[in-house]
Amino acid sequence: MKRIGYLYDKMCDVDLIKEAIHNAAKEKMHYAHVRKIVTNDDKYAQKIKYILEEESFEPSPYINDVIKEGPNRKQREISKPRFYPDQVIHWCIYLALKPWLFNRFYGLNCGSIPGKGVHYGKRHAAKWIRSDRKNTKYYLKLDVRKFYQSIQPQRIIEKLKRIIKDERFIRINAKILSMSDGLPIGMLLSQVYANFFLTNIDYWIKQELKAKYYIRYMDDMVIFGNNKKSLHKMREEIDRRLNENGLQLKSNWQVCRLDKEPLDFMGFRFYRKHTALRKCIMFSITRKVRKAYRAGANVSAGSAAAVISYLGWITHSDSYGMFCKWIKPYLCISRLKDAVRRKQKYENIRKLVGGETGRMGQDIQQKQNIPQHRCYPGGRRRNNNLQVYSNRVYEQRVCCPEPDPG
Repeated sequence: MKRIGYLYDKMCDVDLIKEAIHNAAKEKMHYAHVRKIVTNDDKYAQKIKYILEEESFEPSPYINDVIKEGPNRKQREISKPRFYPDQVIHWCIYLALKPWLFNRFYGLNCGSIPGKGVHYGKRHAAKWIRSDRKNTKYYLKLDVRKFYQSIQPQRIIEKLKRIIKDERFIRINAKILSMSDGLPIGMLLSQVYANFFLTNIDYWIKQELKAKYYIRYMDDMVIFGNNKKSLHKMREEIDRRLNENGLQLKSNWQVCRLDKEPLDFMGFRFYRKHTALRKCIMFSITRKVRKAYRAGANVSAGSAAAVISYLGWITHSDSYGMFCKWIKPYLCISRLKDAVRRKQKYENIRKLVGGETGRMGQDIQQKQNIPQHRCYPGGRRRNNNLQVYSNRVYEQRVCCPEPDPG
């Protein structure tokens, strides 16, 4: 197998560094220091280039936090790197490595890969179940215990050396990965290297164990077969192979007959003739929709975006009856889209003037040619689609103008 080279030189390209800055800044433009770097991306791209060329990058300690994730509110400890220069350099590595590494991944590895997400995996699993009854009679479901924390950084570096011959690229990855015992949850490169770590096992399951239908979503694996004995044997072999790589299966593995016990995987419940949503996701959707309904015209952009995103789950499942009964009576899609649109306009304004000066109201009026209006109580100027406060700017669609106090 031909090894990859010159990745570090690609990382030092100014255009790639600028792209990394803007990718790292997504959903972070409300921070002043992020806006400052994005506004002066030429200056900071040159600084990053100098750091990379001199190999003087030293990773900063992570900021640790605990979040509650998903409908079940599962607690996870995450590690957040500093935005500059850490996250920007992580994105440089990601962009340089992506064209080469992603092509080596197993085709039905459906986690944290652009274009191959939950719905991509669901479409293939549902197709197998409905078209090949014989070879999907039983399924084996596996989960790796403490997946990210169990992956040893040195093992990743050894695997990278087998496909990459650029020593400088290996050294900067070794610096980053040495900051923790395992892969920290919350770092961009963690999900990439977690997928990379299991790639050899994916191909081994397909080629050596002869699994006809196999799909993986991060550390969750599902194999379909026509008899239970062969699936039990596969489980023992996979457990042995994972132990050789420092990983361990959870004790909650399952070998079940699909017609008696539907497959619960990737947020869906797969039956022979239809696919339903997992119960906790259904409850979460109805709660979000009713919360947005109670808020009315004052619904936040975050809640609106969450509801619109959840509607995608319904579209990709056979849940029309649930939608008509529990969601449709409380749903106003135009109001939700308006809330998201207002937020986007506000973000565009901040990108235009963010970080340049503190006198944001005057800057916006100069750049956008917004006319001066009379002042309302509290020092607020009124415009058809914009309210300008003394030091901050809020974009708000005005449905019912306030009466003239004069």
